[in-house]
Amino acid sequence: MDTPDLKAPQQYINRELSFLEFNQRVLDQAFDVTVPLLERLKFLCISCSNLDEFFEIRVAGLKQLQELGGAPLAADGMSIAEQLTALHERATRLVADQYRCLNDQLLPGLAAEGAPLLERPQWTPQAQQWLEQYFEREVEPVLSPLGLDPARPFPRIQNKSLNFIVRLEGKDAFDRDSELAIVQAPRSLPRVVPLPGVGSGRACVLLSTIVQAFVHKLFSGIKVIGCYQFRITRNSDLFVDEEEIDDLRRALEGELAHRRYGSAVRLETSSDCPDDLVKFLQAQFSSNVLDTYHVSGPVNLNRLSAVYDLVQRPDLKYPIFTPGLPKRLVGSSDLFAAIRAQDVLLFHPYQSFAPVMDFLRQAAADPQVLAIKQTLYRAGHDSPLVDALVAAAHAGKDVTVIVELRARFDEEANIELSNRLQEAGAHVMYGVVGYKTHAKLTLVVRREANGIHRYCHLGTGNYHPRTARAYTDYGLFTGDAEIGHDVHELFLQLTSLTQTPKLARLTQSPFGMHEMVLAKIARETELARAGRPARIIAKMNALVESQSIEALYRASCAGVKIDLIIRGVCALKPGVPGVSENIAVRSIVGRFLEHSRVCYFENGGEPELFCASADWMERNFFRRVEVAFPISAPELKERILRDLDACLQDNCQAWMLKPDGSYERLSPGKAKPFNAQSELLAVYAAGSLPAAG
Repeated sequence: MDTPDLKAPQQYINRELSFLEFNQRVLDQAFDVTVPLLERLKFLCISCSNLDEFFEIRVAGLKQLQELGGAPLAADGMSIAEQLTALHERATRLVADQYRCLNDQLLPGLAAEGAPLLERPQWTPQAQQWLEQYFEREVEPVLSPLGLDPARPFPRIQNKSLNFIVRLEGKDAFDRDSELAIVQAPRSLPRVVPLPGVGSGRACVLLSTIVQAFVHKLFSGIKVIGCYQFRITRNSDLFVDEEEIDDLRRALEGELAHRRYGSAVRLETSSDCPDDLVKFLQAQFSSNVLDTYHVSGPVNLNRLSAVYDLVQRPDLKYPIFTPGLPKRLVGSSDLFAAIRAQDVLLFHPYQSFAPVMDFLRQAAADPQVLAIKQTLYRAGHDSPLVDALVAAAHAGKDVTVIVELRARFDEEANIELSNRLQEAGAHVMYGVVGYKTHAKLTLVVRREANGIHRYCHLGTGNYHPRTARAYTDYGLFTGDAEIGHDVHELFLQLTSLTQTPKLARLTQSPFGMHEMVLAKIARETELARAGRPARIIAKMNALVESQSIEALYRASCAGVKIDLIIRGVCALKPGVPGVSENIAVRSIVGRFLEHSRVCYFENGGEPELFCASADWMERNFFRRVEVAFPISAPELKERILRDLDACLQDNCQAWMLKPDGSYERLSPGKAKPFNAQSELLAVYAAGSLPAAG
């Protein structure tokens, strides 16, 4: 048999198209009638927010490369022009599905539940009167209609802002013909307006509907012929030449102001907007047909997320749950003693994030604690973890924080928290020039009776209490001396000019993690060829790095059984005869965002299991500081394997990747339904875990 060419473009899926397939799976949750109605609305909004960021970053990046003269072909072999054409075609279908979901299912569903989103023909005389008064009182005073003529050029339009192009007929006060005007809705105005009423159901009206109904009031004496929504999406990737700046924070602060006005990458118009006005808008933004999307409803569905909070209907939302705790932590007032006794593994959101916050609070208040060091990638506004670090600094402890200022779309929040920490006396560093610090590490140095001890927390997810309620992630507390020493060395590397440390237990990107992954896969490959037990289970958010995929293909050809649980983008094609027939790829999309990164290697009957902060992507392996950490305790390994097995058993919210790049949702059929997230929620929230957990 001829050896297959594992580098051939036909063996790879385009990563951008793979992302749109993932977003389609998110949108499918909005179509799923077994999901509570308001949660379905939230999934619709998430799919729209995801698509916004996709255009702001990924499509914008492709367009920049095209302007620069192209780039080397990706592993899938598609040129930039081919990608942009394919993406427009696929995104057009996705957008059509989003508005079909809204108009055919969610809006009728909300109306049936007594929480309608009212269109103008549905307004009662009382609602009409109240909304007109609302417009005159709250909206009109902050609107500034801008007529267009040679003296009044087309205005600058902010990224993702709500705007209207208005066709007029008549003459203004200076006897000039009025033909077109632009009305911009300030961000200060709420996009969803609840009508007065009582009870849990709330009728709401969109701001866009209100403006279109009363826009004539802005043009006294001039006839309004039509008013049409539009929205522009701009390139939002920040560029900072790190080799040419002296102060990264100050440079980012300056660059953030320009994000609102980057080059246009997408134009959305309401479907009733006349062709001549669409062409006029395209000319203003240097856009073309491939940049333009006509939508059958409001131009920013993400704003409908406000309805979720306005409608107080618990029966239309997921049931509230109380995260569990490992039994050894229940009632424990001394986390350090618990960690000294044995490693503690947390699985969020099934288990509470509170121990992580308690860990920092106890460290801040404990007179025996000498130093605290932590990496922060995304922490959110008003973070209780930052509060604890500030308290520790005020208490005179040595506090060092690596704040990643370039965490995309969290740059402003991270600048603010770095200011807070510096004002409290903490040492704040911004990582390494050219490498984002994405590792999730906390180190507490404590003086005890028998000397200095190090306590660590290592995680797969961010130190963010809110996302810890929605993202599945592992966090490990350990007092292991070797891991403590490794974490200490990593912080020295990040804060000073040291050489790459020799690590005993941890593996780091950009030094060694890629090589470690390839070596582990190669070992399984050789074990399979030798007839020994060989298996790989890997769970992550994205798999696109071509050498890792090629290594998995070789392992499959050798007979290694490989199960991949990839939530989002996957460039690997499973099930291809002679290439990947031993590889299965599934994606789970449900109530919680699958975010944990776990790798299991059978290793001839001596299994190894790692958790990590990194996906298998070029950026994670080569352009970020990432950490993988081993799970050594047998009972913790078994726990994680049970969790992975639950994902592999899921027949309700699991999607299987097919060789052509499409996904097929699994169905229980005649089998017993098994929803992995629901099952894990029941197990962990019930606290029915071994004491060691």
